[in-house]
Amino acid sequence: MNRRTFLATSAMGAIGTLSGCSTAQPRGLSPNSKLNHACIGVANMGGADISNFKTHAGTQIVALCDVDKNHLAKAAADFPGARTYTDWRELLAKEGDRIDSVNIAVPDHMHTIIAVNAMRAGKHVYCQKPLCHEIAECRLLRDTAKKMNVVTQLGVQFSAGVGDRMAVEMHKANAVGTVEHIYLFSNRKGVSRIEATRPEKPDPVPASLDWDLWLGTAPYRPYAEKVYHPLLWRIWQDFGSAWLGDIGCHLHSSVWKGIGLTVPISVKAEVQESWKNTPARFKDTWPQGAHITWIYPGNRKTGGKPLTVEWFDGMTGAAPANLLPPPEIQALAKEVGLEKLPNEGSVVAGSEGWLLLPHTAGPRLILKDKAAAKPPKPNLPTWPSHYHEFLNACIKGKRSSADFSLIAPMVEAILLGNVAERVPDTLLEWDAPTMKITNVAEANRFLRRTYRKGWELPGLA
Repeated sequence: MNRRTFLATSAMGAIGTLSGCSTAQPRGLSPNSKLNHACIGVANMGGADISNFKTHAGTQIVALCDVDKNHLAKAAADFPGARTYTDWRELLAKEGDRIDSVNIAVPDHMHTIIAVNAMRAGKHVYCQKPLCHEIAECRLLRDTAKKMNVVTQLGVQFSAGVGDRMAVEMHKANAVGTVEHIYLFSNRKGVSRIEATRPEKPDPVPASLDWDLWLGTAPYRPYAEKVYHPLLWRIWQDFGSAWLGDIGCHLHSSVWKGIGLTVPISVKAEVQESWKNTPARFKDTWPQGAHITWIYPGNRKTGGKPLTVEWFDGMTGAAPANLLPPPEIQALAKEVGLEKLPNEGSVVAGSEGWLLLPHTAGPRLILKDKAAAKPPKPNLPTWPSHYHEFLNACIKGKRSSADFSLIAPMVEAILLGNVAERVPDTLLEWDAPTMKITNVAEANRFLRRTYRKGWELPGLA
């Protein structure tokens, strides 16, 4: 099945699905059957996913797919019986009822087209963060998952850890009193934080790589060695979603669940000056540092008052003060016996104190009344890993804790932060029901994109 035939067939499926007429359903499992799983993207984060999926006793990995044959061969050596593909469309077309679920660990710009087609084929889908590349894609993924009645899970694996789960329960128990402010920060260095402009000359495409498949829905550009594939794609607007898209889902997760956030009413971004003032970088890459502020509508946890959530991702030691957490938040670290504020984490400020959650560690409660007794730690039930939770849900036919319908509004808020980065120093007022920025019309062009010819997806092309 060639590209045009596959996507044309998908278009017809979309018409039926979105009108509520589709009869496709995920294949059920008998009590003694194993879940047959396919991995799309098998290197780097895809490799980490595979290493977790393969440990589930009720699952067998039967198919592997990657556009880079070197990566594919390495993964296939661990699964001698697995069928291998370089084209995900061929995998979905040929595997048919031989697979029950897929996981997607490829660059952000390809998440939606793969996930939507997998769900239309009745497959359960685990998709790496940040789920999608634009807000319009987020809505389509949410709606398709609901229509197809499949199990879905966003790859926020740390949300299954004891630290995040404990923080969620402490927020639900009003540990800091009325919530007044939230600070999220990721200030470490990383491979996705480099400064770059497009190379002047292309390089030969390696024999192992299908560059056209790698580009997929994105605009065409020549291959350049060690610039896009395999690790640096996240810094480019065509392919990735900035540092915010990489880490933002992890750090938003506990506050989103514990405080019951919905969708923001406005967003504004300050960005690294050198990026903003370099046209070649500004139009093509993401900033290496940003300070994003969302205003959320009030709820019971905030006493009905609007809630400010701030995100800081300037690199420690290399960023101006406005891109780093404010001094009063950094000072909280010493109150819990830390030398300095961790590079990644969150602080929820409330009427009674603060809850500091270092990323991947346990929460630390700081009360304003030093004489007050701290509440007992929540009694958490046993819980599987995030990966095993998804597989269990597929086998048992239950929803996961990061189901697309539940998590899509959080992803939408994060992607709205990406939009704000592209219109810096400007308050953007967001009307979620109409999916419009109401006060800066030109910013709405960043809510969706035009897919490359031959890769169109109905409703998004």
